Amino acid sequence: MNEYVFKLFITGQTARSEVAVANLRQLCARHLNGQCRVTIIDVLEQPEEAESNRVLATPMLVKVHPPPVQRIIGDLSDLEKVRANLGLSW
Repeated sequence: MNEYVFKLFITGQTARSEVAVANLRQLCARHLNGQCRVTIIDVLEQPEEAESNRVLATPMLVKVHPPPVQRIIGDLSDLEKVRANLGLSW
């Protein structure tokens, strides 16, 4: 199985950011057999990273690998939406 590489863009330590982080960790553990590399990027601390990844809203998850690069905005609570929008299979 390929390793999935994700970037999760958040804005500070807000409740919505914390929910998105928890949901992504749960998704990786339950549905992707832990085969995930996750980088969490706070756009307040790294605005250049957000700009280079065309982040318009947060939280935003970017699936970097495997291609194609795909994005989803929100707290990742709707797993079926996440799966469909990121082209994941389980």
